[in-house]
Amino acid sequence: MKAYRHVIALPLLVFALAACDYLPFGYTPIKDIVNAPASFEGREVKVRGKVNSAIKLPILGQAYTVRDESGEITVLTQGSLPAVNAEVALKGTVRSAAIIGGQSLGLRVEESKRLR
Repeated sequence: MKAYRHVIALPLLVFALAACDYLPFGYTPIKDIVNAPASFEGREVKVRGKVNSAIKLPILGQAYTVRDESGEITVLTQGSLPAVNAEVALKGTVRSAAIIGGQSLGLRVEESKRLR
């Protein structure tokens, strides 16, 4: 009976670790989103990188740009703006105003949770 506990416990442990947002894997490179915006449209992603700029927009709220080693993307947030040059990790939904000929207009990530 003890052997069966390990058989059940191991998959549960693996599932619990995979579902944890705070683990250092499972992040989408920004260039993947920028190069194929239609395949990410409406999908939830995790991205991380360095904040390049942060601004308050009159209608949309607050936005900041995040750059990783592969590219840069705009992030809309309802939360506080991170400091410029801060390292951030976040979860959010990819959105575009329009996608024409595979090119996205208004590509952004709408932040749902700041992980760091």
